[in-house]
Amino acid sequence: MNLYAHFSDRIAAALDQLKSDGILPAGTQPRGITVEPPREAGHGDIATNAAMVLAKPAAMAPRELAQKLVALLERDEDIASVEIAGPGFINIKLTDAFWPRILLAVLENRGGYGRSEVGAGEPVNVEYVSVNPTGPLHVGHGRGAVFGDALAALLKFAGFKVTTEYYVNDAGAQVDALARSAFLRYREALGEAIGDIPEGHYPGEYLKVVGESLARAHGDRLAGMDEAEWLPLVRDFAITEMLTGIKADLALLDIRQDVFFSERSLIEGGTDKVAATIEELREKGFIYEGRLPPPKGKLPDDWKDREQTLFRATEFGDDVDRALVKSDGSYTYFASDMAYHHDKFKRGFKIMIDVWGADHGGYVKRVKAAVKALTGGEGELDVKICQLVRLFRGGQPVKMSKRAGEFVTLREVVNEVGPGPVRFMMLYRKNDAPLDFDFIKVTEQSRDNPVFYVQYAHARAYSVFRNTLDVFPGLDPESLNPKKLKFSLLNNEAEISLIRKIAQFPRIVEAAALAHEPHRVAFYLYDLSGDFHSLWNRGKELPQLRFINSANRDLTEARVALVSATAEVLASGLRILGVQPIREMR
Repeated sequence: MNLYAHFSDRIAAALDQLKSDGILPAGTQPRGITVEPPREAGHGDIATNAAMVLAKPAAMAPRELAQKLVALLERDEDIASVEIAGPGFINIKLTDAFWPRILLAVLENRGGYGRSEVGAGEPVNVEYVSVNPTGPLHVGHGRGAVFGDALAALLKFAGFKVTTEYYVNDAGAQVDALARSAFLRYREALGEAIGDIPEGHYPGEYLKVVGESLARAHGDRLAGMDEAEWLPLVRDFAITEMLTGIKADLALLDIRQDVFFSERSLIEGGTDKVAATIEELREKGFIYEGRLPPPKGKLPDDWKDREQTLFRATEFGDDVDRALVKSDGSYTYFASDMAYHHDKFKRGFKIMIDVWGADHGGYVKRVKAAVKALTGGEGELDVKICQLVRLFRGGQPVKMSKRAGEFVTLREVVNEVGPGPVRFMMLYRKNDAPLDFDFIKVTEQSRDNPVFYVQYAHARAYSVFRNTLDVFPGLDPESLNPKKLKFSLLNNEAEISLIRKIAQFPRIVEAAALAHEPHRVAFYLYDLSGDFHSLWNRGKELPQLRFINSANRDLTEARVALVSATAEVLASGLRILGVQPIREMR
């Protein structure tokens, strides 16, 4: 049950009655009406702006229309009180007798509570990680990987048909540099002294493994070849090896994408999709031959004032028009990216979500402009930028990895603290905010460690179930028949407050999915855990609030059901984030 959707229907029925009574014009459309939690919990359980939105078509003052609507809502047996606030907001407080329906919905649906059909099966492509296959993943890549994977899970939970994707940048100068670097390590594996790694090559020691694999696969055969011969062979071999390592690193976080899309496939295989994309835009009048103004500030050494093939990006919101062909006749990265997003759209994805690193913020406008031009406005591209991750250990910056050469690898972080803490902490900040990750803090057992606080709540719930069996053998959540429980015994304000928080979960899921913001789920789980811990602690102070009452089985059953519903929502939310719920803390 989505509490707010449920009462949205009731408010809509009341508005229909006002139309029947002639107070609202018959054709009035309820666009812009919200039904949501009040800004302050003390104002009630539900707030709506219906009277303010419809006052103009009703030719009435908002408060006057609100009074008409309140008179109808007060007849609802589930509504305890209705008040008008400010210029015409309506605040609704529900009866205590209503809240057991939320527990019933959770316990009857178990893992399905909170699932939504708001996505209506709409195909969505979520592309994330997509780093050049030239080295192992670092912790910054890990943030984008976790964000994209959790967003995909959230969208699936909300009813979208999701395809996850990795765009493999296996064309261009960077993979040729990878091949030359791997070839150096191959010569080293054959026993040759290679000296210092030349500038323009990748220095990381991780390529020693690739060089050794090349030596095992080819012996010394490659050493006698010219570069033109060995380069494509080594390039393909190195890319495959690096992708295997990247996939293994992602698997540590239980991330496995559906599609690995090769950039080279855009221009190989008999069809040049980049050229076809440029030609399609040319036919629409969005391509021209011209000159670009020089970049602001100091000119790059490789800048030339020349006539070139340009995309009219400024017609679609970009700052300048964009070049598509380099002086040597090869395509720019942007031209390939245009063709790639065009390919996504032709595969049936009108909704595309790209998760990029912090250094790609300046690239957003041009790709969005391309999608608008190529899809006639039908395609929707949302680019989510994941800001930097700063690593600390007890407040001190963490030094770089010797193996990677320039950064701390994702594998090192996961191996030290585990996948659950990594995933949760990566999601406990909005993606566009910098993230400080402290190895000590993410493993300490305190409220200041969000992942521990949430996991402890889930584990505490299961400790209740184990302790209940000691007092009432056979009484566990699975044995309860929710329809026969005496939920009316749950009448303490702390218990009702916890149910209110549980009731917010379906709305949180929908709002987070539509906004593409999985961090909202992490924040919600922390708040829900806080309410649960608070109720637990009150039971220590007030024996009548303890979950287990040895003299009252009916009350114990109702409270076990409340604890079970809490655990169900915690588990569902954690699984959306890709974190395994823990039943016992060790």
